[in-house]
Order: sequence, then C-alpha cells, then structure tokens
Amino acid sequence: MDAKTERNVSFRGSEEFLDIELKDPITHAAGYLGVREALKHTFKEMGVLRSMRTLLSMNQKDGFDCPSCAWPDPEHPSPVAEYCENGAKALGDEATTEKIGASFFQKNSVEELSQLTDYELNKFGRLVEPLILKPGSVHYEPISWQAAFDLIASELKKLNNPDEAIFYTSGRSSNEAAFIYGMFARALGTNNLPDCSNMCHESSGVALGETLGIGKGSTTLEDLYEAEVILIAGQNPGTNHPRMLSALEKCKKNGGKVISINPLEESGLVNFKNPQHLGGWIGGGEDMADIYLPVNINQDIPLVKLILKKLVALDEQSKDVFDHAFIEKYTDGYESLIADLKNYTSEELLAQTGVSEEKINETVALLASKSKIIVCWAMGLTQHKNGVENIREFINLLLLKGAIGKPNAGTCPVRGHSNVQGDRSVGIQHFVDKEMNARIKEHLGFTPPDHEGVDVVGTLKAMYEGKAKVFMCLGGNFLMAASDTEYTAKGIQNCDLTVQVSTKLNRTHLITGKTALILPTIGRSEKDMKDGKPRHFTVENSMGRVKRSKGILKPAADTIMSEPEIIANMGLAYFGEGHSMNWKALGNDYELIRTQIDQVAKGFSKTEERSVGAGYYLPNNVRELDFSMLPNGKAQFSVNKLPEHKLAKDEYMLMTIRSHDQFNTTIYGLDDRYRGVYNARRVIFMNIDDMKAVGLKKLDVVDITSTYDDQVRTAHNFKVVPYNIPSGNLASYFPETNVLVPYNHFADRSKTPISKSVKVRLVKK
Repeated sequence: MDAKTERNVSFRGSEEFLDIELKDPITHAAGYLGVREALKHTFKEMGVLRSMRTLLSMNQKDGFDCPSCAWPDPEHPSPVAEYCENGAKALGDEATTEKIGASFFQKNSVEELSQLTDYELNKFGRLVEPLILKPGSVHYEPISWQAAFDLIASELKKLNNPDEAIFYTSGRSSNEAAFIYGMFARALGTNNLPDCSNMCHESSGVALGETLGIGKGSTTLEDLYEAEVILIAGQNPGTNHPRMLSALEKCKKNGGKVISINPLEESGLVNFKNPQHLGGWIGGGEDMADIYLPVNINQDIPLVKLILKKLVALDEQSKDVFDHAFIEKYTDGYESLIADLKNYTSEELLAQTGVSEEKINETVALLASKSKIIVCWAMGLTQHKNGVENIREFINLLLLKGAIGKPNAGTCPVRGHSNVQGDRSVGIQHFVDKEMNARIKEHLGFTPPDHEGVDVVGTLKAMYEGKAKVFMCLGGNFLMAASDTEYTAKGIQNCDLTVQVSTKLNRTHLITGKTALILPTIGRSEKDMKDGKPRHFTVENSMGRVKRSKGILKPAADTIMSEPEIIANMGLAYFGEGHSMNWKALGNDYELIRTQIDQVAKGFSKTEERSVGAGYYLPNNVRELDFSMLPNGKAQFSVNKLPEHKLAKDEYMLMTIRSHDQFNTTIYGLDDRYRGVYNARRVIFMNIDDMKAVGLKKLDVVDITSTYDDQVRTAHNFKVVPYNIPSGNLASYFPETNVLVPYNHFADRSKTPISKSVKVRLVKK
C-alpha cells in the first residue's frame, strides 16, 4: 500500500482516562457477587430466558463446552450450574443478540473504529456476513462466500513459495476445525502454523517434554481432591480459572493444604465462597492458601532452590524426606542436582526471593512430610526468558518427592483457551513430527513438508520483513495478543491479504493487510446444522480428556458458516475436487474428520464413540511411569541457572496481568473488583514505599517505558494505584502494556514472550 492509500488506523485505540474509582480489594472470590455479575452480564447480552436455558446446558455431558478456559468438567457435573462468572460472561459475549454487518461498516470506517477502545469494539455485537476491505478503501464491503474463497485461493496461487503464507490458530477452535486447518497448510506445502500456545504455555510443553517426555500435565481433576499439598505458582485461579476453586475447596475439606506463590495476593486464593452451597451465600466461605509466598517477579527459581536446599538438609538427617526408591528406579541426574544446590548460599537465594525465611521454613516443614503433591502453574512461570527453567525447577521438587505418576500428585499446567491443548494434539504445530508426517502420507495421500515453519516470533519477523504475503487467523485477536504491538501492526500491514475467521469485531480487523477478509463463524453455544441434522465438535480439556460439544442456540444469522466448512471450502477452492483429501465431504461430515484425526493424531482412537458423555483420556506416559522416550529411559532432573535481570537504579520489573472483567484480549467490562479498581484499565499497581521514594501519589499519571537493544517503547497515560506488591515490582493490564514487550526477547527454547518480566521506567507527566 503506497502513501496515497495508507489507512490512518490506530493500533492503540483510545488512551483517554475514564472516571476511575478505587476501593479496597475484595477478600473473597465468587459468592453472591459472582452470581450477580454473571447473570447481569448474560441477561443484558442474551435476555433472561435465553440466558438461563443456555447456561444450564454449558459444560453438561450433552451440551456445549465453555468457550472460556480449559478447566475440566467433573465426572458428574452439577445439573444446576457447572459454570463460573467468567464462563457466563464468555457465553453472553459470544451469544449476544447484537449484530453487525455491511451496513455497520458502511457507516463506520476502519479509521474511525480504530480510535475506540478494545472494550468498545467488542460491544458492537456478532459479525453476521462475510466482508472485504479492498486496497485503498477504509470501509468493509459485503462479499459472497464463494468470492471470498476464490480470492483466498487466487492469492495463495500467486505466492512464490508456500512459506509466504502463515496460518495462525486461536485456542477456541474445535479439534475438527484445527485438524483440517493444519492439513490444509501442510497440503499447501508449509508448516507455518503458529498458535496461541506459542505465547503462553509453550514453555510448559518444552519443559515437560525435556524432563518427563510429554508436553502435557499428568494430573486428572479427581487427583486434586485428595492431594496433600497443591502448590499454585504464577497463577490466579479466581480470575482466570474460577472453577478450579471448587476443586481446591474439595482438597481443603479432605485435609489438603494450598501454597500460593505469586507477587500479588489474589482474592481467589484468600477465600472462596462457593455459590453452589448455602455457605457460599451466607457463610464465611473457605479460606484457601494456607501459606502465601509473595515472591519477587521471576524469582521462582531461587525460591525453589532454597526450598530444595532446606529439604536436602532434612533428608541428610533422616533419609525419609525424599523418595529414594523412586529416584533410583525412575530418574536420572539426581547427583548433578544435589551438587548444583551446593553452589548457592541460603542467604543469597533468600535475598533474591523477597520472601521471609519464616514463610519458607513453614513451606519446607509442610513439604517434608508429604508425598501427594501437585504443582499448578500458568503464565506467571512461563512468560519469562527463563520460563522453561522455571518449570523444570518445580519438576525437580516433584521428582525428589516421588510425586509423579501416582494418584493425587503430579504436574498441572492450567491452560487458558478452552481447546488450546486440543489444537496442538491434532497437529497445530510449526515443528516437524516425522511420525505424524508418515501417517499423513499413508492415510491422507499427500506428502507434508519436512522443514520447520514459523512460530509466533517467527511470524512477527516474517511479516515485518515483508516475507509473508498471506496471513490467516482461525479465531483470536492476533494483534493485541502478540508482543510488541507497534512492530506487530507494521508487520500485518505489510501483507497482501489478511483473513480473520471471527465471531466478534476486534482490533485485528482494523489493522490489516492491503486486502482483508472477515469470515463470520458460528459460536460454541450455537447449533451446527447440515441438511436439517445437528453436528457436534470435540475438544480436549486442560487435563487431556476429549469430549463432545454441541451447541443449542440458533446461529446468529443464516449467513455465517462453521469453521470446518470455511476451511473445507478454502481447500476445495484451492485444490479442486481431484485432491487426495475430499474437502467437500470433510466440510459436510465431521465424523469423517474425526476418522482422519484417529488415523493421524497420536493417541486418538474411536473418537466418534468414545467422546460421548464425559469423554476419554488421551494416553499419558507419565501416568504410566513410562519414560522410555527420554535419555536412559528415565525422568530427568535438571540444573537451572538463576535469572539475571540487571535492573538499572531507576528501573522496575513489570508483569502484565488480566483484570477480572476480561478473558485474554476480550474485555467484558471496565471493573476489576477483586483488586478494587472500577471503570478504568490504564492503571499501574505499585508498592506504596516505591511511590514515596520517587514522589508519586495515588492516581498520578505516568508513561511507562521499556528499553531493549537501545529501542525505547512507550505505553502512554497510566494512573498509579498503590497496592500490596513487593518493592521494585509493578503490575498492569494487557493488552494495553503489550506495546512494551520486545518481540525479540523471549524464553530460551520455547520463544514465549517475556510479558511477565519486562524492565520498565516510569515517567511522571
């Protein structure tokens, strides 16, 4: 696009302040307030009767899977309310009765829309017809489905190389959609299949694969109920995975203990009022964290090393703290780990953590006598340069205690998107799996590429350098999810064609390539009908169980199309009817897709019949204590270095966080009641002593800057909020602060962005 036709769009949106109100943080999660807020949101978006009918079907065995997080459903779900506040908000957001189409975009240019906040964009409603933004135009126009598919096929055929096309996947897609999407890319000739895992739990997959042989957790939901200790590190279940609190409550009632490790003391781990019980309405609720360790940002490794050193000392005295029989039979590297711990003094480790030694000793005393231990974690561990090492250090603890491969113990990475794990299981990956490639060739009849594609980091670089011509997103809001927002925006604008398969309007529809398509699709809660017959999808939860999902609502419009059909029609338009994959049949018959998944994807078997009801678990080698794929056929202890940040005197460590009124990049509202912030998002949480030291007062306005490789990035206009956070640490909401995260600084080996440990300065305005 030349200067004459360049669209004047904003990747930032509005940076104006609203009338912020601050209150004391709420000291309990859920309860009456949670129910009230959930119903208020869904009633407003969907109407009362429609809301109640649909909520009663969510997460039920014959209903649809929640479109929010990937927390698993219990074997026997509550018939009344197997959902949480955030799940209800996600449903209301998706199933809103508000709709927008060509007439909306005729009145509103992409330039005008780009000046709005992400919250305002999301509130316009469901997209209900395919749209095109032509070169030089600032208004989307209607386009027929067939014309859209033909345009995609035409642009793909213009490419000099299949690797000039990139196919991104959000974690909310079904197994069926993700599978044929991945097969379409491979049939085209590329492994350019970045996905949202690259930005969140890729560090988990790498760490778990290196140490235990599988990039997934080893626990089931039922394991949490009778665990002796659940250690929750870098995770905020009250906001991000609220149904997890019910499992923690059961653990507590069975005598289990909960340890929380996080820079912020989050409400969900202080107290939980379960709205399914009378006590959750009128009682005091259940106190959650027995021990809270307010660790400095990204100082989890020195914390765990200090705990391990103290446990080693106890074990040397009694020989019964560690499970030496397990260590001898199933692990490798024990001596190297013990030798490494001797390289550090307790004093230097303690100083880095920022935690009191009294709290650490309390933790050590608890862990010393327990063996049924589960470690749960999320982005607070993964999104650092040493994200892989963070997780490996916690795995060291589990291996020493023999807390792997037995009931009520093990690893529990808690996934965010509702089917992000399923997407990876059915083949959404940029790396080459030779065994899967062989199965593709045998069962699908084409030869997939044998060279590695790009992940999200590689995608950003390829687009920015003009090496990517076609960029397609199966769901998501890529611009606001990725790091280094300005860099990402420029890269997207370098593409010839960008394609978004979406349910709602977001900023990635406004920051586009020279030509842009919006292809509206059905939501998780809606019926997928073909020739008068209902179809169903399958999804995989955070703990590896595959089950059916079948919507109950009438689709938002007759003009929208399911994701598998959209992809199948792309395949038909590009390859024609003579291809080895029968694209037309795949778009019509999801059972045929599931048959191919069983043939190609590792661990899937008889999915059509086994996904009924509660579904079935995919194989997990850790649960069987099978480490044959690892060196010496054993689980691996690891030696991990301490993090190195080297902050200047005027620098702070910033972690990006969610508010309670958002899910990933989707903003449901402007309140974060758990932290006491109302009607505002451009805030930065700061230690009160740090504020006094630099002369800042409550609600002073600052710019936040980060400097990496001599490049200064700036997030403008944030109000300072005093908060109980360790000195030298800051926290602020994403995606507003993603602009500060450099695209080329990421976790070693996993390339997960450093969104939870960004070095920043504050500039008072």
